[in-house]
Amino acid sequence: MKLKSILNLLFVATILFSCGNEKSQKDSDILASKESVAFDHNVEQFADIKILRYQVPGWEQLTIKEKKLVYYLVQAGLSGRDIMWDQNYRHNLTIRKALENIYTNFDGDKTSENWKAFETYLKRVWFSNGIHHHYSNDKLKPEFSSDYLKELLTSTKTTLKGEAFDVIFNNEDAKKVNQAKGVDNVALSAVNFYGPNVTNADVETFYKAKKSPDPKKPLSFGLNSQLVKENGVLKERVYKSGGLYGQAIDEIVKWLEFAKGVAENEAQGNALGLLIDYYKTGDLQTWDDYNVAWTAATEGNIDYINSFIEVYNDPLGYRGSYENIVQINDFDMSQKMKVLSDNAQWFEDNSTLMDAHKKKNVVGVTYKVVNVAGEAGDASPSTPIGVNLPNANWIRAAVGSKSVSLGNITNAYNNASSSGRLKEFVNDDEEFELEEKYGQSGDKLHTALHEVIGHASGQLNPGVGETKETLKNYASTLEEGRADLVALYYLYNPKLQELGLVDDWKAVGKATYDGYIRNGLMMQLIRLNLGDDVEEAHMRNRQWISAWVYEKGLKDNVIEKVTRDGKTYFNINDYEKLHELFGQLLRETQRIKSEGDYAAVEELVEGYGVKVDQAIHAEVLERNKQFTSAPYSGFVNPVLVAEKNDEGEITDVKVTQQETFAGQMLNYSEQYSFLPEVN
Repeated sequence: MKLKSILNLLFVATILFSCGNEKSQKDSDILASKESVAFDHNVEQFADIKILRYQVPGWEQLTIKEKKLVYYLVQAGLSGRDIMWDQNYRHNLTIRKALENIYTNFDGDKTSENWKAFETYLKRVWFSNGIHHHYSNDKLKPEFSSDYLKELLTSTKTTLKGEAFDVIFNNEDAKKVNQAKGVDNVALSAVNFYGPNVTNADVETFYKAKKSPDPKKPLSFGLNSQLVKENGVLKERVYKSGGLYGQAIDEIVKWLEFAKGVAENEAQGNALGLLIDYYKTGDLQTWDDYNVAWTAATEGNIDYINSFIEVYNDPLGYRGSYENIVQINDFDMSQKMKVLSDNAQWFEDNSTLMDAHKKKNVVGVTYKVVNVAGEAGDASPSTPIGVNLPNANWIRAAVGSKSVSLGNITNAYNNASSSGRLKEFVNDDEEFELEEKYGQSGDKLHTALHEVIGHASGQLNPGVGETKETLKNYASTLEEGRADLVALYYLYNPKLQELGLVDDWKAVGKATYDGYIRNGLMMQLIRLNLGDDVEEAHMRNRQWISAWVYEKGLKDNVIEKVTRDGKTYFNINDYEKLHELFGQLLRETQRIKSEGDYAAVEELVEGYGVKVDQAIHAEVLERNKQFTSAPYSGFVNPVLVAEKNDEGEITDVKVTQQETFAGQMLNYSEQYSFLPEVN
């Protein structure tokens, strides 16, 4: 599970929760030191996007062997970049190639409004790894005409025709992932995980017939394949060497072999070997074997995430998107946060869950703060700020999990953010001051609690199937909301101060509660067009949590809706009762997951998490017009340059910074395009 940096610090501390963000610095006992203010984190801004860059602290302290390992893992990740583009939409690679050819060869008027619109559209496509918005899933709308694009194609001798041309301007394939209730989610999603004419019923029927050799260790059926119909018969096209995406996978394997050769220890090398075997065979038992080995390989300075992992882009939660994150351990911060891992059982024992839903033995939860050295696929340019893996429930229960917080990413957000929008939406000076003083430390703790304790907490009832099967299209939002609620419940608890994680647990808890409600009921609406429903899983979970506790607390005025000078604010009057309400909802969400109660999750999400108060939405959008900062942020990666001797051996690896977003995207297309346009 990834903690996605959704508004990417735009709203300072208000968004970290469940997949969020961070802000200013206090409580130095749990915070990393600020990066040098001399480093320019800002690259450029266009449309609703801000492009940033990040540093790699500690690079020079690595040995040459460790630098090689990082370099090889980064190269492996970038080699699979085009897989993500094709997974997102079947015409993405064709469209990207044409648009890039225009961009690099057009020698006409580049001062016209049409050209500026074309350039912005291409940058949006680059940022989203395709023609659908990275967050809303809506198809990106160009602000130039089809006739203008035809002129560009002709002047640059570029070919783009048929459906690939038409879809840029028409209403077909309008939604990459359609999570709406009462529709055929698979048939109405443009994501390229399913072939034409495949339906919800087809998917459910196909996988209902699949049986794992050991029912207690269910295989992740569908994770690494595309499901298509051939002559009316359903079949999987497996991602593997010699299979679907085989050309790119062979490049990934090549670099992973190099990485295995410089592994830090035997456990890490064995895990890499299993990952290579998995890529070669596509065997899901090997995938589980790899995850067990990877989870247990906790020693060393370097770690990585690589393969088909997160299932958010599949409307039914089966298929994994390709992603890669290469990490260097931040030893000081990881040691400080290790205290949560060491006390995981205490948090489980003292939660509000029913006894039958509590784990008797929470094992192997490791939490590290890491510094990113490179990202690709689903993690780039828009990146998570925290990740907890593996996703398989049985592995998490039997072996444990790894949780990481991406320290240099959050530091980059912190250094590139401002507090203007926060001032507009806080209720009073006290709320603003709490946020300024304790918001970031609360956010960091929320990330840690969400990933380490939240996702590791709870267990399914005997005989209940995997969550993606029982809760279907609501599985992701329920799981992220459940982990959020674990974090929220414990953020207002003296145990945090007892463990030495905060200096003032009440102040940190209040700041975090303020931010969560402020974001869940108001500020995240900035990302929606007026009249839209909430569709993205993480946005839904923030809204259904916030709306539920608001409604349940009305009688006692726990959260007060305040109207002042024509503006709406939400003010928490009773933090203790709000803490109790979070506990009640946590108990219920775990019950829903443990029992596989589809009717209850549908009622919860549809009743509280989908529909938007249109009056508040219009007001929020109007109040937000004064701010020029883009609502989404992402990153260019540092460029790792391998220095070699006359024999071709790597003698050092230097970290250099990318100057422009377009430069990095064009360079990636030139160096890492291993797939045909149609796969």
